[in-house]
Amino acid sequence: MDDQTKLELEAAVFRRLVEHLRGRTDVQNIDMMNLAGFCRNCLSNWYQDAAQDKGVSLEKSEAREIVYGMPYDDWKAKYQTEATADQQAAFEKNKPQH
Repeated sequence: MDDQTKLELEAAVFRRLVEHLRGRTDVQNIDMMNLAGFCRNCLSNWYQDAAQDKGVSLEKSEAREIVYGMPYDDWKAKYQTEATADQQAAFEKNKPQH
């Protein structure tokens, strides 16, 4: 596989992942962190890091809007729920792995 095709496939996979996460508003970030060690905020941070590596200025809020599909505060107001004690305990237990 040539480099350009690989790049295009990776970009398509990323777009599909982001679209999937936008549709799964029932899945909380803390659940993703507890199960996979990353969440939507991590993706937006990685996006911002990649932009910075390329010399592109991208604010944290802009990167989050790319991942969430809306301003982060809007997403939180619509979809974020309070973490349960069990979720918080699992997060603290796994925190060194994040």
